[in-house]
Amino acid sequence: QVQFVESGGGLVQPGGSLRLSCAASGFIFSIYAMGWYRQAPGKQRELVATISHISSTNYGDSVKGRFTISRDNAKNTVYLQMDSLKPDDTAVYYCHAKSVHGTPREYWGQGTQVTVSS
Repeated sequence: QVQFVESGGGLVQPGGSLRLSCAASGFIFSIYAMGWYRQAPGKQRELVATISHISSTNYGDSVKGRFTISRDNAKNTVYLQMDSLKPDDTAVYYCHAKSVHGTPREYWGQGTQVTVSS
């Protein structure tokens, strides 16, 4: 079955950095687009960043220039490097996978908490 192991969340001061990891199993990672989404209390889930199966990237406006998404197909892992963190980045961050070939499928991780506070 599909599993995600998300790690790297935690508490960080404003201006600090964190690196999230999402190790996936149960599907052919290399042919899925991967992404990170986040949801803050009382707000809708929003796009943070996506990376296609050929490593084209896309970022939400609020994180452009501060966050970097990458993937390692050999490790079935997607990363999110978050720099210059702000209190508004506080949210639960979710790993996401979406098929790009064949039957449409998508999967969500369980989420990891990121808190930016002094």
